[in-house]
Amino acid sequence: MALTPELQTLTKAFSGLGVDEKALVATLGKSHPEERQSFRKATPHFFKVDERSFERWDDHHVKLLKHEFLRFKNAVVLWTMHPWERDARLAKEALKKGPESYGILVEIACTRSSEELLGARKAYHSLFDHSIEEDVAYHIDGPEGKLLVALVSAYRYEGSKVKDDTAKSEAKTLVNAIQHADKRNPNEDDEVIRILSTRSKPHLKEDLDHAVRLKETVQCLCTPDKYFSKVLEVSLRTDVHKHSKKGLTRVIVTRADSDMREIKEEFKNHHGVSLVEKIEEMANGNYKDFLLTLLARGG
Repeated sequence: MALTPELQTLTKAFSGLGVDEKALVATLGKSHPEERQSFRKATPHFFKVDERSFERWDDHHVKLLKHEFLRFKNAVVLWTMHPWERDARLAKEALKKGPESYGILVEIACTRSSEELLGARKAYHSLFDHSIEEDVAYHIDGPEGKLLVALVSAYRYEGSKVKDDTAKSEAKTLVNAIQHADKRNPNEDDEVIRILSTRSKPHLKEDLDHAVRLKETVQCLCTPDKYFSKVLEVSLRTDVHKHSKKGLTRVIVTRADSDMREIKEEFKNHHGVSLVEKIEEMANGNYKDFLLTLLARGG
């Protein structure tokens, strides 16, 4: 059944990231019962015919819509938080969600300055009456937990001085750990953990000049623009898990005041389309407008 232009607008308002509140008010508020029935019958991905002969919302889609209506609220709440509280709450949520969200802990530990990470640990104490280190150790077992405890505990030197001989030596350690990863998890190597959790970012970049690119920990530390560009690209796909979609709000809210210009440049260079254009295509309503406003701050 063909939809009228008004109900086509309504369908689009319910699709994508966020919802188009203005279109919903203007179109749905003025619609007649017959128009709404036509909409229900013509959108089987939203509604299905009940055995008692009426069209009802698909339960799964109702759950998804709840998340979409909340995106704008969540973005605004995160943006108005003190950065320390924001990172503390993001870390707590990541621990609750489980392994698929542990990358957020790496993100926080490796892309914040030493003072910012210390502030997040202070906020975590105040909010949850625990240290983030003890909660990470409690929730995450084995080598991964050992590495993450070290990362969230770090207070790195942030100067520019690097000892080249030391960097070369530690690069060999990292290369050796990677080459033998099939025999021993690099996260079990105390030297690898020491290097990743204590060395300054300029020092680790020097390590990479002598070694190979590591996984997300080193990417967060040394090339955060590439890391965040990847998170954004994944979050804007249509077929990803809801946890991955949250990355769009998280990255834009937490990086809008710092390195968003570099992230936008990397996104366009790597994906051939600007981040602004992609968000305009995929997002809706107040949520889209708010994200675009934050992006404009970064130039």
